[in-house]
Amino acid sequence: MRYNVRGENIEVTPALRDYVEKKIGKLERYFEDPVEANVNVNLKFYNEQESKIEVTIPLTNLVLRGEVHHQDMYAAIDLVTDKLERQIRKHKTKVNRKLREQGSPKYMFSNSYDEVPVATQDPEDDTMEIVRTKRFTLKPMDSEEAVLQMNMLGHNFFVFTNAESNQTNVVYKRNDGKYAVIEPTE
Repeated sequence: MRYNVRGENIEVTPALRDYVEKKIGKLERYFEDPVEANVNVNLKFYNEQESKIEVTIPLTNLVLRGEVHHQDMYAAIDLVTDKLERQIRKHKTKVNRKLREQGSPKYMFSNSYDEVPVATQDPEDDTMEIVRTKRFTLKPMDSEEAVLQMNMLGHNFFVFTNAESNQTNVVYKRNDGKYAVIEPTE
């Protein structure tokens, strides 16, 4: 893993950087192969009462993300590591049933994540502008697993290939807190 540790209103000392890399580096034990991912860590210090850590680890089939507020920065690092570890275990437990015949669930994490920036248009234009395009491989899954992925990403929708119909579907969270699926018609 490659670490990008930034600080806002706090100096990222070598001791703090080493602690972050040591703690988050323990997550690699959940993967079969060494992980080729950029770990984005943002440390914020608001006042003497509160600090915050945000960690984002983009992987092919999953984006691990954790955010913790705490008085002590070192305790916040411990808590966010625990949160990311729970996300990995929950995801692996959920999909393990579907992958038993294919071998270890560790193979589901691969080392590619493709995000392509798109040039923006002239700001004087009144047309809608697309500021970013994301490309990813649609993994066959059922709607329950898609909802889990959506919640782990913290998004309000998720695009996936329905394993039963082999069509592209979208799950989303409704205003009433329930989930819905959008399916194409023939």
